Amino acid sequence: MKNHIYICIDLKSFYASVECAARHLDPMTTNLVVADPSRTEKTICLAVSPSLKAMGIPGRCRLFEIPKNIDFIIAPPRMSLYIDISARIYGIFLRYLSADDIHPYSIDECFMDVTDYLDLYGLSAKQLAEQMMADILRETGITSACGIGTNLYLCKIALDIMAKHEPDRIAYLDELSYREKLWDHRPITDFWRIGRGTARRLQQAGITTMRQVTQTDEDFLYRLFGVDAEILIDHAWGIEPVTIADIKAYKPQNTGLSTAQVLPRDTDYETVRLLLKEMADSLALDLTDQGMVTGSVGVHVRYARGFSGRTGAVRSISTVTSSGRVLRQKVLEIFDSFADPHAMYKGLLISYNHLQPEAFAQADLFNDSASLERDRRLQKAQLAIQKKYGKNALLKGMDLLDGATAIERNQQIGGHKSE
Repeated sequence: MKNHIYICIDLKSFYASVECAARHLDPMTTNLVVADPSRTEKTICLAVSPSLKAMGIPGRCRLFEIPKNIDFIIAPPRMSLYIDISARIYGIFLRYLSADDIHPYSIDECFMDVTDYLDLYGLSAKQLAEQMMADILRETGITSACGIGTNLYLCKIALDIMAKHEPDRIAYLDELSYREKLWDHRPITDFWRIGRGTARRLQQAGITTMRQVTQTDEDFLYRLFGVDAEILIDHAWGIEPVTIADIKAYKPQNTGLSTAQVLPRDTDYETVRLLLKEMADSLALDLTDQGMVTGSVGVHVRYARGFSGRTGAVRSISTVTSSGRVLRQKVLEIFDSFADPHAMYKGLLISYNHLQPEAFAQADLFNDSASLERDRRLQKAQLAIQKKYGKNALLKGMDLLDGATAIERNQQIGGHKSE
């Protein structure tokens, strides 16, 4: 089997770097945070510039946690701009590689299989990475870092743990060098896919390094983590069998859509019902836009501090549909079945599960097919108007009620201001 070479390029402090570049400032020396101050000083920063990180300021701190003696710029988030810049950088990658060999991992990070391009360009993986990184800096003003490895896991680890310590921000790992350099690295949470919960369970078993994982009885690890132990064991040895081609070919057995919102303040039961109706309608439009229908609805909540109770439920519906009218009723029915009407709430999530193309949906004798078809046509018309004139060009009366958030959310991307 051909030996692969992968690279993973990360855009350093991406949101903050974009804001610095837009102001013609050097992100490496400018103190800047991306945050929405209108959400009070308790708001979480989306990003901080590298100069602030060098002072020990974490990237996801709250505004009030930044020491008062540090002067810094607050840049409100502009998600549309970040998406545009990310797309431009993806375009740079496409100058060198086929889209089939690129896997965008996030808005600011991409994996690339460069195996078949090194001989073509007469370059080493490091030289190819340097060219792309230079293009990114020249055309966008954004500094990047790169990990190179013989599999996807190793290039990610080279990026996350080692590249930040290299003068050129490029690091390389193969299985041998991984074991030589990182088997005893601490903390173990620096490794991809090992969060604090996993690290806590490992520490309770006396395991604090990847070397110790390889020395632990595998049956014990399977009892501790179930099937996830296979990934942990492979990664401890520096092994990752999945390729970008595998990722591209993957088809999930079940698909779903979801929407969530963190509420800006503790919210009462009746207002939550209004918000759930808005969210159900919005997600139904997404279903219609994708030509899909759902047969299962989930509703989950997060209670405000001081309150507790059942946090969610999932229910099937009698017929697969994309009707906002039907789904709205189902969402409220589910919420009312478990929620405490006297509690206050802090977060909401709705999911539509087990999706299938609307062309495969079968009519049944227990539902009004004509009404469902009318709902579908109305939602198609609503989508056409919103795509032409904006999401707030056509609203429902409930969207104008006190406590409603649809108008504000329609102006956001990922829960943050788009402009």
